[in-house]
Amino acid sequence: MIESLNKAINKVLIFKHSDNLIVEIEDQISIEEPLEISIQSIHIPKKKNISITMRTPGDDLELATGFLFTEGILGSPDSVKEMKVSENKVTVHLNDNVDIDLDKITRHFYTSSSCGVCGKASIEAINTIAEYEPTHHQLNVDADIIKSLPSSLRKQQDIFQQTGGLHAAALCDTNGNILTIKEDVGRHNALDKLIGHYFLIDQLPLEKSILLLSGRISFELVQKAIMAGVQFIVAVGAPSSLAVTLAEEYDVTLVGFTKSDRFNVYNGNYRIKI
Repeated sequence: MIESLNKAINKVLIFKHSDNLIVEIEDQISIEEPLEISIQSIHIPKKKNISITMRTPGDDLELATGFLFTEGILGSPDSVKEMKVSENKVTVHLNDNVDIDLDKITRHFYTSSSCGVCGKASIEAINTIAEYEPTHHQLNVDADIIKSLPSSLRKQQDIFQQTGGLHAAALCDTNGNILTIKEDVGRHNALDKLIGHYFLIDQLPLEKSILLLSGRISFELVQKAIMAGVQFIVAVGAPSSLAVTLAEEYDVTLVGFTKSDRFNVYNGNYRIKI
């Protein structure tokens, strides 16, 4: 954990203005660096760059595989032969029986840390074909547990507590226990790291768990969640209109503006008990 924190945090000198006083102090800020994600195989002998995403260093293999899975490029852990990591670069080598149609990769990716959808060739390209069909798993989550989730998340956001500059994505059980948490300067990267973690240990789909997000709910976050089989999303922030539309289409319970005393349900209220 200490090594991970060191990779994610820089120390800088700042001038703090407060109560008409100016004090020079040391502050901690989140690191943001590019990560180049590429694929290569017997069918793609020349390395193919797929994405450059601005991210917080750490969990780079999980980020790369989570990203490639949620974009519909990887289907299962068996697709991966090996992965090579160098400074700010990950190359995923595909098994010989995996053949990718590069013409279908319509997006020339440059993903900024604020918007994972930016750079899509067209709106149609966003609707990646989901790997898992909706199972309509009958999760039954207590309303009080939902209200407790933001506080539990903040307590486990190690880097956020020091910098205030990171988003988080966490997987929780229906009793409110946080199973895994990932942080990143980009909310979509945090989710890719989380999904990549479960992809690599072959524990997808995640239809029996709760996805907990530290910020707002964008269309892309719901799309990535659906790719991983998630059916219950709780967020601290607000959803977009497209996020709600997609949740309705795939019967995903979508909860936003979650606080210790209230929350809003935008779809799938039948999975929540009072």
